[in-house]
Amino acid sequence: MTEKPVNAWGQAIAAFAVVGAIGVGLWAQNEQADRGTSAAETAAVCSGGAAEKGDKAAGRVYGAQLCKALNQPELATWLGTPGELPKSASGSGDGSLGSGLMKTPYRSARIEFDTYTVTIAASYDKMPVAGSESYLGADAHPQKVLRRPAVFYSTQTMGVSFRLDGKDTKSAPGVPAEALVVALDPKDGGGSYELAVWRNHGGYPDRTVLLDIAEHVLPVVPGFDSGSTKPQDTPSS
Repeated sequence: MTEKPVNAWGQAIAAFAVVGAIGVGLWAQNEQADRGTSAAETAAVCSGGAAEKGDKAAGRVYGAQLCKALNQPELATWLGTPGELPKSASGSGDGSLGSGLMKTPYRSARIEFDTYTVTIAASYDKMPVAGSESYLGADAHPQKVLRRPAVFYSTQTMGVSFRLDGKDTKSAPGVPAEALVVALDPKDGGGSYELAVWRNHGGYPDRTVLLDIAEHVLPVVPGFDSGSTKPQDTPSS
């Protein structure tokens, strides 16, 4: 992904409305570990992502809940790889975007297969999703998903490699990823859910799979009220 300079206001919006290239695809590759998944193994179950202080009182979803919503048996089928089992499934509960007075809670979960990795996140900022396509790149595509403003856009993961002893840590651009940002509520009053998918071994994923995932996963997220069963438009690739 070619980075383009944006003004200070654009940077502030991008930091809160969506995760961005690093947040959407941070992955780690251990140089001394080779984790294969055999057909005899069972599907991974969710771990981590317990509620943080204030999450329940504020009505915020937390990582464990996002992981449970995403880690459905049909997820591999929606990705186009029926029968494939997830190798890992985890939630994160203590993330945030920004700093100081601009710090915003951010909760996420991640499911990894041999072929694909899928993430889901919830960002509790004050920025609407409608109009965000203006700073998400030339191929950003506005959308309606479950009667909420949404935007498809392309991004890139950030690859991190390291040794077990913690030495020789390296980072570099990873693989292409596709993301779908959906407003946290139908009135688009601020905040968003974000789904992202990428092929673990490179190549461009089909962004249309995110529609199937969003329409099955988001209504299961605690506190989500879709208010619609209307079919959605097909996004441009």
